[in-house]
Amino acid sequence: MKYNLTATCRLGLESVLKDELHKLNCQYLDVKNGEINFEGNEKTIVNCNLWLRTAERVLLKLAVFPATTFDGLFEVVSQIKWGELLPNNAKIVIVDKCVESQLMSGRSVQSISKKAIAESLMKKYKVTWLSEDGAEFLIHVDVIKDIVTVSLDSSGAGLHKRGYRAQAGEAPLRETIASAMIMLSNWNPAKPLYDPFCGSGTILIEAALMAQNIAPGISRAFAAQDWPFIDKQLWMDARKDALSKRKSGECDISGSDIDEDMIRLAQANAKKAGVGFIKFRQMDFENFEFSSKSGTVITNPPYGERISDIQSAEKIIGSLGEKLQKKASWSYFILSSHEDFERIFGRKANKKRKIYNGKIRCYDYSYL
Repeated sequence: MKYNLTATCRLGLESVLKDELHKLNCQYLDVKNGEINFEGNEKTIVNCNLWLRTAERVLLKLAVFPATTFDGLFEVVSQIKWGELLPNNAKIVIVDKCVESQLMSGRSVQSISKKAIAESLMKKYKVTWLSEDGAEFLIHVDVIKDIVTVSLDSSGAGLHKRGYRAQAGEAPLRETIASAMIMLSNWNPAKPLYDPFCGSGTILIEAALMAQNIAPGISRAFAAQDWPFIDKQLWMDARKDALSKRKSGECDISGSDIDEDMIRLAQANAKKAGVGFIKFRQMDFENFEFSSKSGTVITNPPYGERISDIQSAEKIIGSLGEKLQKKASWSYFILSSHEDFERIFGRKANKKRKIYNGKIRCYDYSYL
C-alpha cells in the first residue's frame, strides 16, 4: 500500500537528505524547510528508518486540513481511520506544535486530538473504554498558520539516537549533522580522516559506519515495529539484508582531544558501535603531525558562548588555520557558529553551508 511519508531533518540538510532518499529509490513529492515529503510502502518505512543517516524522523502523514476552532480539529481527527492503524490497547501520546495559529494552546490541541482518536477507536472496536496498556504510538499534531498536519511517528526515539552513545560531552554534535558533514565533504575511505576536536567521537564513528556500510539504525528499535499493519517479517528481512551488506576491512580514521575523559568515552562509543578500529589519542591539536601527504579533516571545534569562551574559541580557530594551511594537499571541513570565522581562520572558504545545530546557527566551511 502507498503512503504519504515525511522525513524530517535539521535546517540546512534538506539536499543531503534528498540524496539519501533518492538512493533508497524513494519518490519524493516536495522539499520544505526541515522536511521532505515522499511516497512509499511498508518496506519503504522500514528501510528509511534503518538506513537514513541525516533524517531526524520518518512520519506517516494521515491528514492535512485547515482548522481555526477546536470543534473543527476534533471533527477531522475523529474521521481518520484510526482502527486500521492502532490496536485497541494502544498507548496514545500526542506531540503538538502550534505556530502562528488561532489554535495556540498546545495542551488543548493534545486533549482534543486524543479525545477524537479515542472515540474513533472505541467506535471501531465496540468498547466503552481503552486500556492503553499496549505499545506506545506517537501522533504528531502540527498547527502551522491554521493548517493542521496529523502524522504517525514511525521512528519513536529520534533517528540521531543510533544506540552507541550512552554518554556525550557537554555540547555533543548530533549524529545526523556529523553524517551530513561527512557526506558534504565527499570523503573517500581510501584517504585518512582526522578530527582534532573529536570529543565523544561522533564524526569519526559516523564516518566509520559509512565506510563499512553499517546501517545507522541496525542496533536500535523503532516505533513502527509495533504497528499492526507492518509485517514483522519485513523488519527481520531488512535487518538480515543490512547485515549482509556490511563491508569488511579497516580504514585510517583517527581523532584527538585534549580531554582524556572524552577520549575514553570516544573509545567506548566506537567499540559499542562496532568500529573499534578508530584511533583516538589524548593530545592538544597543535601537537598533531600529518603522517600522510593528503587526507581529510572534518571537525567541530568549540564554539564559545561566554566572553572568555569566545576568546578561547577565536584563539583555537586562528591556530587551526595556521596548522591546516601548511598542508595544502589536505582538505578540511569545519563547523563553526562564529560570524567572523573565515577572517580569524585566515582564508575564505571554497564553500559554506548554513546548518542549525539545535538553535545555534552554524556554517559548514569547506576548504578544498
